[in-house]
Amino acid sequence: MSDTLTALPAPPSLGSPKPARRRVRLPEAAALLVFLVVEIVVFSVGSPYFLSVDNFLNILTAISVTGVLAAGATVLLIAGQFDLSVGSGVAFVGLTLALAAPALGLPAAVLLSIVVGLLIGAVNGFLVTVVGVNALITTLGTMAIFRGLTVSLGEGRNIPVTGFDWAIQRPLLGIPMPVIVLAVVVAVIAVLLHQTRYGRSVYAIGSNESAARLVGLPNRGILFTAFLISGGCIVIGGLMSTSLLGSTSGTSGLGLELAAVTAVILGGTSLKGGTGTVLGTVLGLVIVGVMSNGLTLMNVASSWQNVASGCLLILAVSFDRLRQRLGARA
Repeated sequence: MSDTLTALPAPPSLGSPKPARRRVRLPEAAALLVFLVVEIVVFSVGSPYFLSVDNFLNILTAISVTGVLAAGATVLLIAGQFDLSVGSGVAFVGLTLALAAPALGLPAAVLLSIVVGLLIGAVNGFLVTVVGVNALITTLGTMAIFRGLTVSLGEGRNIPVTGFDWAIQRPLLGIPMPVIVLAVVVAVIAVLLHQTRYGRSVYAIGSNESAARLVGLPNRGILFTAFLISGGCIVIGGLMSTSLLGSTSGTSGLGLELAAVTAVILGGTSLKGGTGTVLGTVLGLVIVGVMSNGLTLMNVASSWQNVASGCLLILAVSFDRLRQRLGARA
């Protein structure tokens, strides 16, 4: 008998499981891209002025302030936090610039405005991370406080700011300065979230704050920094808005928090935290901007545009919930 035994292949078992079917997974942005294409087609048919390079530059300029705020909001929402004070913060930064410029000069007024914007983020961060107040309640409160201060200190007036027109310049290939600023902010936030240890910590805290604490992450410091980032975005948005308008008033920045949150959620950032990208936020932002621009060109009343924005926010949250359910089943 041979020392070497050749094993015959065993017959297939009748109960052996069938090979699992491969699930075809579409990118999360696929539905948004389809929706954006549909928007472009509809508005191109509805208005002869929509499909042009100048109009698309106008769209990007119009969403630039909201986009800067949405970039900061993306970091916070990934970490499971909110900042609803961004709109009133933009108004208060603009008011600080307008009131301080005649007395201190423009450079000193800009510096003071930067400090004020960062303080707004620091106050929100302190109340959430140190005092322990819920972020939604905290920023609702500071939203009311800074809006009230803006209206009170500005006496409800439209205050002009002279010599501060940098945002209307087109320094590179005819591209408006706000578009360039938005691109730089988005690039910085994208690198921060995806190429740094801080960004990975933000995702970890948003996914499971307790587990992040157990592995030694300084949760309070990371979240406080996220609110400071939001404050920095308030500074940029406030200065850019004031420069674009050439003035500021008590109504500056109204509705920006709604537009920013809509863009962030529509772009795929979960309300529960732990997922999302700033590039997805940009895609959601463009969808919102194209809708607003297209409806304006089609002479749709602003009241109906508000209705459309509200519907888009509900649709974005619904998509978020559906995505969570499908992910849980998978």
